Amino acid sequence: MKYLSICSISFVNLIFISFSCFFLAMNFLLNDLVYFIEWEVVSLNSMVIVMTFLFDWMSLLFMSFVLMIASLVIFYSKEYMSSDENINRFIMLVLMFVMSMMLLIISPNLISILLGWDGLGLVSYCLVIYFQNIKSYNAGMLTALSNRIGDVALLLAIAWMLNYGSWNYIFYLEIMQNDFEMMVIGSLVMLAAMTKSAQIPFSSWLPAAMAAPTPVSALVHSSTLVTAGIYLLIRFNILLSNSFLGQLLLLLSGLTMFMAGLGANFEFDLKKIIALSTLSQLGLMMSILSMGFYKLAFFHLLTHALFKALLFMCAGAIIHNMNNSQDIRMMGGLSIHMPLTSACFNVSNLALCGMPFLAGFYSKDMILEIVMINNINLFSFFLYFFSTGLTVCYSFRLVFYTMSGDLNCGSLNMLNDEGWVMLRGMLGLLFMSIIGGSMLNWLIFPSPYMICLPVYMKLLTLFVCIVGGALGYLISVSNLYTLNKSFLNYKISFFLGSMWFMPYISTYGLIFYPLNYGQVIIKSFDQGWSEYFGGQHIYQKLVKYSQVLFNMQNNSLKIYLLLFVFWILILFNFYIFL
Repeated sequence: MKYLSICSISFVNLIFISFSCFFLAMNFLLNDLVYFIEWEVVSLNSMVIVMTFLFDWMSLLFMSFVLMIASLVIFYSKEYMSSDENINRFIMLVLMFVMSMMLLIISPNLISILLGWDGLGLVSYCLVIYFQNIKSYNAGMLTALSNRIGDVALLLAIAWMLNYGSWNYIFYLEIMQNDFEMMVIGSLVMLAAMTKSAQIPFSSWLPAAMAAPTPVSALVHSSTLVTAGIYLLIRFNILLSNSFLGQLLLLLSGLTMFMAGLGANFEFDLKKIIALSTLSQLGLMMSILSMGFYKLAFFHLLTHALFKALLFMCAGAIIHNMNNSQDIRMMGGLSIHMPLTSACFNVSNLALCGMPFLAGFYSKDMILEIVMINNINLFSFFLYFFSTGLTVCYSFRLVFYTMSGDLNCGSLNMLNDEGWVMLRGMLGLLFMSIIGGSMLNWLIFPSPYMICLPVYMKLLTLFVCIVGGALGYLISVSNLYTLNKSFLNYKISFFLGSMWFMPYISTYGLIFYPLNYGQVIIKSFDQGWSEYFGGQHIYQKLVKYSQVLFNMQNNSLKIYLLLFVFWILILFNFYIFL
């Protein structure tokens, strides 16, 4: 019998479970079913420990998509990670990650959500530091500590849930909607979701986490880990509608979307551009969710997972062929050397831009039309549409740098499109990136939304996309990014290109003053006055006095004998006194 690798076994199992979940989701969706399952883990006298699971169309559909992407990513890793001796360990980590995600998706209970949530955080840390170097360790630490804030918020939410009868939040959301305790729990859950989904001010960890292997980026940082926060808020969506929390989230997520779109236009690292694009789309999902449209947020979450995982896989194939170079300035003319990978790359890029009838179009266009028809302020409206234009702008810039012109790397290059295992994994997602949006549109919204708008507002989305694409192409052709003649221009470029200084604020900004203060304390107290008045001072004085005595006894016999006489006299006096 031929030896079966762990990749093949995992791929077959995951794809089978994925299809099973998908058909179950269809059944639940058509018959409007919800299964709430209680599993009695321990029963001792009157004490019962019960594990609860919630199966509805939303959890089953999300599980199906996560498992499908995970199976294709594992299949893709078979070739991508083939030179790694510890590929089995890598696949096991990915499978542990998928299991944590499954636990989080089907939990209506804050305790089991915390188990899945912490599992995600821990395994993602292990995956980010997989390539063991200083950059990976720093990125892993930033990822773990940023997500730790969210974990603490969830623990506090669990503590607040003690005000109710159980930790099954799903029972209390509607009846306790305007309750103070529930609003506190809602704000803590929102904080947790913002750290996991990398919203401002916790955005800096997502681009840093690109230190992980590319298959991890395709699975973890596109469709699962970063969407866990969105999924949690979809479950708590009742607390966001018509409340201050929703307004605050709308502002922060809108700014995240805008900041990430600007940052991607100044970035030259291929994986970081795609990471910033993910951040921008997460901001879009969060902002539409904060307005109360949870089904739209879920729809965009699923379509985005498809084309973003494909985009990362194409980027991985390109990096693999470019001898591990991620700089887009080194690339060029890839459409000639790697036609099939380039085709997948362009389809996923166009889906991201919202090209009509690809996966991203259905969700993105509907979100923007709902924003137009809704009662929303001008600032948020500007953030939505300007960010959409920026998305197309950096996508066309990316295509210009990678696909057109000549190859800019070394003269000896081994570019080929012969990675058939990787290509098969990519083609599976390519199919879904084309038909996924249309399919989900008919499933999630069985009766189509009728959005009645004037023709100029209907065409506004298309116009913004075309203008953004043209601008991205023209700026790249005229090389405006590198023409930083004046100091002010350089400073603005640096500010916009470094995510509004957020990585510096999250790292140096937090540790500079405590470390500086620690240095002052250690110099002034530990190694300063406390040493002077403490151990060192006493030691030096004792040494000094013993040296004096030693010199007296060693060098002069007269003094020694005289001291001996004094000693006898003192003893004699003492004896008389007694």
